[in-house]
Amino acid sequence: MRHLMDLTARATPTLRKPVAEDGADIWALVRECKPLDENSMYCNLIQCDHFRDTCVLAELDDTPAGWVSAYVMPNDPETLFVWQVAVSERARGTGLGGLMLQHLMGRDECRGTTRLQTTITRSNAASWGLFRKFARRHGRSLDAQAHFGQAQHFRGQHDTEYMVTIELAEALRKAA
Repeated sequence: MRHLMDLTARATPTLRKPVAEDGADIWALVRECKPLDENSMYCNLIQCDHFRDTCVLAELDDTPAGWVSAYVMPNDPETLFVWQVAVSERARGTGLGGLMLQHLMGRDECRGTTRLQTTITRSNAASWGLFRKFARRHGRSLDAQAHFGQAQHFRGQHDTEYMVTIELAEALRKAA
């Protein structure tokens, strides 16, 4: 909770659905946020256009400071899959990642979800911390299983991605 207070003491972020014109700025933000995988600018444009209802752009002083790309799974409408969370260097340590996730869970488009999933490599400490904290904040646990293997899926070019699942409490889904 302290981090959220730190963020609002500095500046209040604007959290909103992206529009197609945000695609290039989001692409630049993600490129700055190592170790995140960089997608093409076109991919970020499509996310802003086709998946805007389940993505969050955070701005501080009208400048992109955070990004969450997510979607409701087409084959499982009770699962919200978080593709990527990016927080600019100037906003790190403020709780912005958790604030964006909480904002997203409160949207009408996410009301029917009963679980949140994402994939994380073992070495991405920031993402593990974010999702563990999100789960704890809501009295939930986090399950992680190897999902996309380094050898099997990535031909040795990328670390194994672990599927992280957080089963959402009924109260969280209604009150988010």
